[in-house]
Amino acid sequence: MLLNGIHIENTYAEAFDMKATRLIVTADTPAWARHAGMAATGFATSVIACGCEAGIERELTPEETPDGRPGVALLFFATGRSVLGKQVETRLGQCILTCPGTACFSGVPRGAKEDLIPLGRKLRYFGDGQQMSKLLGDRRYWRIPVMDGEFLVEESSWSVPAVGGGNLLILADARMAALEAAEAAADAMRAVPNVVLPFPGGVVRSGSKVGAKYKGMPASTNDAYCPTLRGLPRSRLPAEVESVLEIVIDGLTAADVAAATTAGLKCLIGRGRGSGVWGVTAGNYGGKLGRHHFHLHELLP
Repeated sequence: MLLNGIHIENTYAEAFDMKATRLIVTADTPAWARHAGMAATGFATSVIACGCEAGIERELTPEETPDGRPGVALLFFATGRSVLGKQVETRLGQCILTCPGTACFSGVPRGAKEDLIPLGRKLRYFGDGQQMSKLLGDRRYWRIPVMDGEFLVEESSWSVPAVGGGNLLILADARMAALEAAEAAADAMRAVPNVVLPFPGGVVRSGSKVGAKYKGMPASTNDAYCPTLRGLPRSRLPAEVESVLEIVIDGLTAADVAAATTAGLKCLIGRGRGSGVWGVTAGNYGGKLGRHHFHLHELLP
């Protein structure tokens, strides 16, 4: 299908089930909330090697936060609740507790006991017996003494079902054209609630395929879309394409991932062939990896 000069391949992005949680982090200023959020969601691009995928969902005004201060909403995704809980516990202790002036709250509805993600429940022991708790409604909060005052943290968050691995592949005439298109599409997709784009700037150049010729490698370069490997029989690149970039999408629901995909397609199609983009496709594994399939032609704006 050709839209505004851009080829939209009749294919689908294949995504899989994950578990997720949202944390609300507040601070004295938006800058310090961002510092905490960026540190806590750093090194969280792919579950292949990072343990979780995460990002800053959006910045929050004082009117949107539990303690009336500026903040950020963070989303964390992992392959299961146990892994998710460990990643959140470590990042909370090392990146949010340590950041001046912060407080941390759950950003999801109270869930079942089996979905619990410990926050202050475990971190309170850092107070070495000087910590105090307070029950407000059905939620408990911990006040942990620290050198700039105290760290207020909700006792628990909860995991919720989520979807990871939605994606778009942008095929362009040149590297800078691909980068500028990916930046524009990522900006449009970040405006969709309940999603994050976990790679740096929302964009990844080292897209991968499942497996490798080397034992123990779970993933390796997506050679079908590498311009320098155009001579391989399995190359999927036409002669016009010199650069490919990917945007990976994690969302709380399949509808969220679909909405972000549509936002990205709308942006890329709107910019047109004059932007240097030749086409858009998506990565899948023949339905063997995940049960969520996002068909590009069904998600066109």
